[in-house]
Amino acid sequence: MPLAHHPLDLQLAMPFTIARGTQTEANNVLLRLTDGDVEGIGEAAPSEHYGDSQSSSIHFLRQAASVISGSEPLSCLHELLEGIAKNNPAPKAALDMAAYDLLGKRLQAPVYQLLGLDPSHTPRTSFTIGIDSPACMAEKAKAASDYPILKVKVGTEHDVENLEAVRSVTDAVIRVDANEAWTPKLAVEKLQEFARYNIELVEQPVMASDLQGLGFVRDRSPIPVIADEACIGPSDVVRVAPYVDGINIKLMKCGGIYPALQMIHIARAHHLRVMMGCMIESSLAITAAGHLSPLLDYADLDGQLLIEEDPYEGIRVEDGRLVLPDGPGLGVRERIR
Repeated sequence: MPLAHHPLDLQLAMPFTIARGTQTEANNVLLRLTDGDVEGIGEAAPSEHYGDSQSSSIHFLRQAASVISGSEPLSCLHELLEGIAKNNPAPKAALDMAAYDLLGKRLQAPVYQLLGLDPSHTPRTSFTIGIDSPACMAEKAKAASDYPILKVKVGTEHDVENLEAVRSVTDAVIRVDANEAWTPKLAVEKLQEFARYNIELVEQPVMASDLQGLGFVRDRSPIPVIADEACIGPSDVVRVAPYVDGINIKLMKCGGIYPALQMIHIARAHHLRVMMGCMIESSLAITAAGHLSPLLDYADLDGQLLIEEDPYEGIRVEDGRLVLPDGPGLGVRERIR
């Protein structure tokens, strides 16, 4: 099964700042997987936080090209990929979504249909407001008036001022994401302050390795606590379940649609809420994640909305709600320029 790949560099519409730093470009990888006259496509959005980079993703895919075959079911595909390297979840996600895309095209069915899901049950997605000055964050919130849910990045000394500025210009649902910025005690203090702004949830308030700290916050927080960096793949769901209210799944953390589906089922078995997020990605990878969205409580699939020029068309956002394409496979196509 021939596998081709090349860099996919995406410029952001404006600098995007979280507690860990600022990003102006996403250095992703585009993958094409062919079987006869059918082609499946996938996208890797590597994050150094999870041990991936554009160069390491390309290196992994070069190795994968000599290992995979056209007859392997998806479960065996992931076993083969684990045999190449335990890490590198982003290129694994690209191969996984390309395999689903190829299978759907072979069967002339959208991926959501392969999964037995109803595309009319998709949730609304949040739109993310990066860290900036209070005035700039208020302007960003006003510019995002088409989105009924905002995710506000926090983790600075000015979080309260920033939230107050955002709330002063919008009555949208607000979620906050600290990206591991706080100690447990500081997190509880912050969240008690934030509560007056009617916050729906908080993502990863403390370090990913501090499960006891997560539990400390969850037990004292007026706001539900969602694990993000602390919950990477299926084996992590049981580990974090006693300490949080829910988990945030990302294809680029867990390795694709197949392991993401496993995580959703495990989370439900432990009575956890389920969110799906993303990195900075084009509509290709966002659409792949979107095919799972009927199973979610919360969606944060807005990576394609943050880039200057999206090279693909697929999932749409209407009144904040995710609208899945009905074409076979992922239903994604290159944007005509």
